[in-house]
Amino acid sequence: MIEMRRIKHCPKCGTAVAYRMPEDDNRERAVCPACNTIHYENPLNVVGTVPVWADQVLLCKRAIEPRYGFWTLPAGFMELGETVADGALRETVEEAGARVEMQDLFTVMNVVRVGQVHFFYRARMLDTQLDPGSETLEARLFHEHEIPWDEIAFRTVRETLKHYFACRAAGSYPLLTADIG
Repeated sequence: MIEMRRIKHCPKCGTAVAYRMPEDDNRERAVCPACNTIHYENPLNVVGTVPVWADQVLLCKRAIEPRYGFWTLPAGFMELGETVADGALRETVEEAGARVEMQDLFTVMNVVRVGQVHFFYRARMLDTQLDPGSETLEARLFHEHEIPWDEIAFRTVRETLKHYFACRAAGSYPLLTADIG
C-alpha cells in the first residue's frame, strides 16, 4: 500500500497531527492530539467527458500545471454538492465551453499512487461552438488519425481515448474499469 500523508495540521484547531491507528479502526489516520479529531484522507475524484462531434473528439490544451501545453479531455476535480455526471458536465463547459448531451459512464480508473479516481462519460456535442476557459490554451476537434498521442497529458486520458476508438470501431461502448500504476 502506498503511504500518502497530506495532513500536517488539524484543520479544526491548527495543532500538528500525529499519525496513529485509532481504536476500532484498521489503518493509521491523522489524529489531533489536542482536540482528538480524526481526519480521514480519501481519494479525490477527477470527472470529465469524451465529447464527440460526428467522427471527431474534442481535446483541450492545458493552460495550467501539471502538464502545461499538453492535450487532455475536458476534466477536473469534482466539487462538493455535485454528482459525478454534474461535475463532468461542469468541467466540459468550464474548460472547453462546449455544449454537450451527457451519455453513459465510459471509464473508471483508479490512480492509487496519487490518490485519485478518474471518471469519464461519453458526451455528444450539440454544436461545434467552443469557448475555452482560463485553464485551456486551445480546444479543438480531432479525427482519430490526428490525435497528438505523444502530447497527451495523462495516462487515464490516453487509455480512455484508446478505449473510445476501439469501442467506436466495434460499435459497442462497454464500461472500462482499470487500475493505473
